[in-house]
Amino acid sequence: MDGKSSYQDVNAKTVNRWVDEGWEWGRPVDHEAFVRARDGNPQIRLTPTKAMPTSWWPKLVGTRVLGLASGGGQQMPLLAAAGARCTVLDYSEAQLKSEREVARREGYEIDVIHADMTKPLPFADESFDLVVNPVSLVFVREVEPIWREVARVLCPGGILVSGLDTGINYIVDDTESSIVHGLPFDPIAEPELAKRLAEEDGGMQFSHTLEESLGGLLRAGFTIDDLYEDTNGEGRLHDLGIPSYIAVRATRLQG
Repeated sequence: MDGKSSYQDVNAKTVNRWVDEGWEWGRPVDHEAFVRARDGNPQIRLTPTKAMPTSWWPKLVGTRVLGLASGGGQQMPLLAAAGARCTVLDYSEAQLKSEREVARREGYEIDVIHADMTKPLPFADESFDLVVNPVSLVFVREVEPIWREVARVLCPGGILVSGLDTGINYIVDDTESSIVHGLPFDPIAEPELAKRLAEEDGGMQFSHTLEESLGGLLRAGFTIDDLYEDTNGEGRLHDLGIPSYIAVRATRLQG
């Protein structure tokens, strides 16, 4: 990272490269998945392997949805197919390109916003009924300012669903067999970590504690309704059944 680039810019460029190389989280859903969602069965993942429970969805027809750092043509097309009015915000142009392509292919409208979620969100207060945030906060250093902005743009009683890291991926080596680093994992505070990530084309990634992610939600004015754990989907931690992510459903308090 040079003196003129923010870590957010580094991450946007990194994700653009990943998408060009066929990154799993940059491959849009196919037409068959869109049809299944249109028929009432949207299968959406916030974390690597598990589909979000259908009981977590509010009524989707007419619901105002914000896909926060949710580009890639994976979640928003399915929600649009189910009748939601969707907006997607992402800082990767490649991810937003996928959103536009799927919308053209399937013939629905979506507002596509190129913006950095670490900045104030470019929406009025209470603009949305549902915010969908698949695993992406690993690319930001501070979580709580984002939660406060989500609370601001959600209507009272609005719902947030989000995929979150537990930090476990950042303490192990590449083989996931040895603990090699303590927490927090912060490449801004530790330049050697930034150098390592650059060598691995890993962008700038950060661990977060549950106090930051879940406690931050509570302090931002949410109740936590439910959560589940998930693994990486591959590797030794996965083989041992060790969860490295959680998905959470939270509701913005009234008033």
